[in-house]
Amino acid sequence: MKFLDKNKHSSCCSIEEEVKPNEVLIHSEKLKSEHNNHNGHSHNTGDQSVFQLFLPAAISFILLGVALIFDNFWNQNWFTEWIRTTWYIVAYIPVGFPVLKEAFESARKGDLFSEFLLMSIATIGAFAIGEYPEGVAVMVFYAIGEIFQSLAVQRAKTNIKNLLDQRPDEVTILVNNDAKLIKAVDAKIGDIIQLKSGEKLGLDGVLLSDSATFNTAALTGESTPDTKMKDAVVLAGMININTVSLVRITTVYNDSKLSKILEMVQDATAKKAPTELFIRKFAKIYTPIVVFLAIGICLIPMLFVENYIFNDWLYRALIFLVISCPCALVISIPLGYFGGIGAASKNGILFKGATFLDTMAAVQIVVMDKTGTLTKGVFKVQKVVAVGIPEVDLVKYTAAIETKSTHPVGTAIVEYANGSEKTVTVTDVEEFVGLGIKGKVDGNEILAGSVKLMKKFNIGYDAEIDASPFTIIIVAINQKYVGYFLIADEIKEDAKEAIQSLHQLNIQTILLSGDKQAVVTAVAKELNIDQAFGDLLPEDKVRKLVALKKKNLIAFVGDGVNDAPVIALADAGIAMGGLGSDAAIETADIVIQNDQPTKIFTAINIGKQTKKIVWQNITMAFGVKAAVLILGAGGLATMWEAVFADVGVALLAILNAVRIQKMKF
Repeated sequence: MKFLDKNKHSSCCSIEEEVKPNEVLIHSEKLKSEHNNHNGHSHNTGDQSVFQLFLPAAISFILLGVALIFDNFWNQNWFTEWIRTTWYIVAYIPVGFPVLKEAFESARKGDLFSEFLLMSIATIGAFAIGEYPEGVAVMVFYAIGEIFQSLAVQRAKTNIKNLLDQRPDEVTILVNNDAKLIKAVDAKIGDIIQLKSGEKLGLDGVLLSDSATFNTAALTGESTPDTKMKDAVVLAGMININTVSLVRITTVYNDSKLSKILEMVQDATAKKAPTELFIRKFAKIYTPIVVFLAIGICLIPMLFVENYIFNDWLYRALIFLVISCPCALVISIPLGYFGGIGAASKNGILFKGATFLDTMAAVQIVVMDKTGTLTKGVFKVQKVVAVGIPEVDLVKYTAAIETKSTHPVGTAIVEYANGSEKTVTVTDVEEFVGLGIKGKVDGNEILAGSVKLMKKFNIGYDAEIDASPFTIIIVAINQKYVGYFLIADEIKEDAKEAIQSLHQLNIQTILLSGDKQAVVTAVAKELNIDQAFGDLLPEDKVRKLVALKKKNLIAFVGDGVNDAPVIALADAGIAMGGLGSDAAIETADIVIQNDQPTKIFTAINIGKQTKKIVWQNITMAFGVKAAVLILGAGGLATMWEAVFADVGVALLAILNAVRIQKMKF
């Protein structure tokens, strides 16, 4: 029974089809339309689909139960011969016919040795030797196993479907100050979106309103509302949660960051991990071997066993076939990886393929960029030192002159002043490129800039300034030194926790940056990073990474365009997706949506847990099957033990695989 398909029966191999990107997309669009219809009908439709999943197995199960009662507990004179046979055949058809059909279709396409064929031979063989109840029971429990597989896949897809439901189909734009509802795909760059409270933003843009608060949980995995100020970048999928806001579109619908995220998630399900690929190749070799072994178990004993009874040895061969079906492996392993991708999506981490879950589980060194990765990439005033005048006056006068500057450092000082600069008058402004700015504030001559600017005008300053690795803006009033501002890129709140978490896993941390070595060293020391290298050009970063890769499995984390080559080179390239460049995001194997460094540890942890669950399932499936295969070949196991070894182990493996989706990371 393929996922939400009312007419087809699924197989243990159909999981490979079920995670194809196009099916994820098609199903997401269906869910999207249902989600937008908030009435009882949409819910009834979902319930009906689940009901129809169980209907064939339920019919067969009831008929089988009644027949077993007639056979063993409430004997009926009429329930004999052709009536009894017909009853069991009718019980077999709802669950058996779809499998027989799939076996025929697979054989017609050249895939003769499928598990459909194994189940068909085993159950028809059971009917041939008169073991009707066991023939029906095998197929009923097989069908139930497939239903649970479908439900498990549905649960695994839930978090990804939530991402696929974030783009509204329509947006409201302003045309000559009149609101007009249009399709989101028809909106153009430069159009102004009017976003009401509770509405989702349909396209990327910049905020025109003074401020707005957004729910970004679908994009970042964070439930805390994020307040954006005027001119801030806002992304498709964010939900406005306060007043009406205006957004100017900067990216067309199909090029939005969310659209690229959706492509990544869809592509991710098509990229198989090495373990997953091995199991699929193994199953293609394993299944025909099992078929020939079963034939051997049935026929070879006639050559050397006295009192050889064909039906007895055929029964053993049929048991052998049922046990050998590789459902548990073929279902649970892809489901484990798919669950890992879903769990990561729930936490705001997007894996572009199952193979990177394995890679992250084995990472030995995490190499990081500084700006935008461990720091916010925004200049902030970290310290103010006033000499000979009140600090409030130093801030006011300096901010006033910096309002005439276009340099980011000046912007940081103006933001720090918080409006106090508006109380004074600025005249006669002169800017010295690369050095600083000069002008008059309320008639006083102000100089604000670097050490070189002070030296240019022969103004002395504190000697300790020369030793600082950070950006220093020195201020002089009327040719007299009056203090300085220490300005630095602000370290992210969780950066230190991220490094500590990685060290707990015995993972080495290395910082590579194009910033000054002194600044890089200071940041590394504060965060307790193992090694730090500064003054690096993009090609220098590549050389460093090549040297590290010779002996170690490397993950590199970055966000800028200049990080794209190193991200591509690393065993696992990780991009900070919230503020990161499109080049870095498209090149990366893994995207962290909320820019939090602690998510690096989360990604590694999810990789380790996924791999652990996958290997638990492999060990359990091989162990149980091997034991019952031996017992079956020796005539010590019945068809009921075979059912447990096949469907029972598959169900246990499925339940184990979906555990990862309930884990907290």
